[in-house]
Amino acid sequence: MDFGRVEHPHLIDFALPEDHPDTKDVLSDRRQREGLDIYVGCAKWNRNELKHFYPKGIVDDLAYYSGQFNSIELNTAFYNIYGREQIQKWRDKTPENFRFFPKIFRGISHDSALQGVESLLDQYCESIRSFESRLGMVFLQLSESFDPSKFERLERFLTLFPKDLPLAVELRHRDWFRDKEIYNRFYNRFRESDVTHVIVDTAGRRDMVHMRLSTPSVFIRWVGSNHDSDYSRLDEWVIRLKSWFESGLRNLYFFVHQNTEEESPRLAAYFIERLNAECGTNLKIPDLPPEQQLLF
Repeated sequence: MDFGRVEHPHLIDFALPEDHPDTKDVLSDRRQREGLDIYVGCAKWNRNELKHFYPKGIVDDLAYYSGQFNSIELNTAFYNIYGREQIQKWRDKTPENFRFFPKIFRGISHDSALQGVESLLDQYCESIRSFESRLGMVFLQLSESFDPSKFERLERFLTLFPKDLPLAVELRHRDWFRDKEIYNRFYNRFRESDVTHVIVDTAGRRDMVHMRLSTPSVFIRWVGSNHDSDYSRLDEWVIRLKSWFESGLRNLYFFVHQNTEEESPRLAAYFIERLNAECGTNLKIPDLPPEQQLLF
């Protein structure tokens, strides 16, 4: 993942900002709360990019991956609208407790920039509904060129998007975060629409670590820098999440990326182990090859 990459990550202050006051308000509203759901995974299951994760002799990458992690951030959905048959094949390779978190097709988010996308959106939603009970939260990632001048397009999209599908939105243009009036406007729209505001923790865009939840769910796209600081960064997230759990967080969706996908499974396994130890969760710690065993 190149977004937010820097040449010298050791020069970045990775400390998490304080919570925005609205986060406390969102988490303190405990109406219609159910049990806590926690999903942690990687962005890909491709053996070529995660070659150190798969034991020799594994025949099916997804079947093995889904036996180790309970979720996947499905970036491949960004590049294609898949037919029902392909979605069902993926679904049927995974256990009941596994969830797919598909990114919205680029033809909707980037190529059309949310303009005139009704037909494509219908096709996309029909496709991902084939995941059935394996469907987690859908997320819309807007391009860095999608600026606040296009806010009305975003509002219309939120009106069009099916209300029965949970949605998260990632805004990348810096102006969404620079102007307080603009920031409050879109945040309030998210909150009214029950849309989750994606947090992206990456070295070069610390403004996207906004710590302002719009729903009692948090969708975190965490990007490691292939640097020793990756582990202490995960430790800090565990501390913050423990506080959010205690305050009323209902759902955690945490996906581990790297600038160069080498140790994403190891980092995700480390995060799961620390979350279990500090927060009392009981997530499966993935099996790792001997050279990647957790040493803590």
